[in-house]
Amino acid sequence: MSSEAFLGEIAEITMGQSPSGENCNVVGNGLPLLNGPTEFGTKHPYPVQFTTDPKRLAYPCDLLFCVRGSTTGRMNWSDQTYAIGRGIASIRGRNGYPNSFIRAVIESTLDSLLVQATGSTFPNVTGKLIASLTIPKVTPKTASTIASIIEPLDDRIALLRETNTTLEAIAQALFKSWFVDFDPVRAKQEGREPEGMDADTAALFPDSFEQSELGLIPKGWRCSTLADAYEINPSRKLRKGETAPYLEMAGVPTSGHSVDNVVLREMGSGSKFINGDTLLARITPCLENGKSAFVDFLEKDQIGWGSTEFVVLRPRAPLPQYHGYLLCRHPSFRTFAIQSMSGTSGRQRIQNDVIGGYSLVLPSEEVAKTFTEIVDPIQKSIASNHKQSQTLATLRDTILPRLISGQLRIPDAETLIEEATV
Repeated sequence: MSSEAFLGEIAEITMGQSPSGENCNVVGNGLPLLNGPTEFGTKHPYPVQFTTDPKRLAYPCDLLFCVRGSTTGRMNWSDQTYAIGRGIASIRGRNGYPNSFIRAVIESTLDSLLVQATGSTFPNVTGKLIASLTIPKVTPKTASTIASIIEPLDDRIALLRETNTTLEAIAQALFKSWFVDFDPVRAKQEGREPEGMDADTAALFPDSFEQSELGLIPKGWRCSTLADAYEINPSRKLRKGETAPYLEMAGVPTSGHSVDNVVLREMGSGSKFINGDTLLARITPCLENGKSAFVDFLEKDQIGWGSTEFVVLRPRAPLPQYHGYLLCRHPSFRTFAIQSMSGTSGRQRIQNDVIGGYSLVLPSEEVAKTFTEIVDPIQKSIASNHKQSQTLATLRDTILPRLISGQLRIPDAETLIEEATV
């Protein structure tokens, strides 16, 4: 049996330090700056800030690890040299230990690390805590062999996540084009064929606008409010003490609609939801961070429950269920929701009566139905990809300690992976 070691013995950990604001810019001067996971992608970050006075650096192939806030534990790979702010740590293997092995052992011990994070409202992981993670001790050669087994799994998981990002971007673009910018209507008004649709779909859209309290809207469509077009926190029956799927705020993503870490728990006090509902974080800073989710993880007719800090939204017919999630991700709605918050500093929340006054334009029933036919397969594909990525992540975390301990032989691990990825 392998003995134990500390992560700091096989990895170099650099905690970020933020440069002064006067040395930061958004025009590309200096090194790209990473402040937190808002710049994280599915595999590599997408920086939006730069600094001419970097304090701490991450280098290509380093593991980028979020150390502060509700997204503590999120990881990305560095694809270039970055300046890192205090929300990020960079981690790299040393003494012959590959970075992919370092990430794998962190993934496998992440839950215990997060439990030790200081601060319940605003978790914080220190460099000392990361370095003190207890891991099984193996030789660099064994670590490299294990990494060669784990890397294809991580690549497959990353590909599924990238695919989901692309699929959601397609749905978001269609939502904006049809229901915000009214592109098909503008095209027809100008005598052009609407882009990206067949003649039957184009025929569903009017060819002119009419005046309304919201300005010009497609002829025949109507103005509404969120309270009229949606159910806000609809009534669901779940008896106290009844065991049901439970989702806490930590399991809700800041990007993408799929959740993690749904567990069975006796019903206490919290929001209740069913498949097709959208969950929107109502409290600071979770709302500002973008925490939203689409409920598609329950069994048929099953009721789930979760944090009291969720607003549950469900579009009324004829709007498609996914309309709720796409709306929650749209910048204008998010800005309105954030501005509607009230309460004491640090504990501000959305007020249902205020957010219910959000104005939106409702399409004809035929357009809504066609939109449903397009986005429903996209939503189902995202759900399927997420489920597969969870299966692969579970497999990775299951075989890793067995590989390290020698309980699982390399050929057997390769067979398990091959069967899971068919």
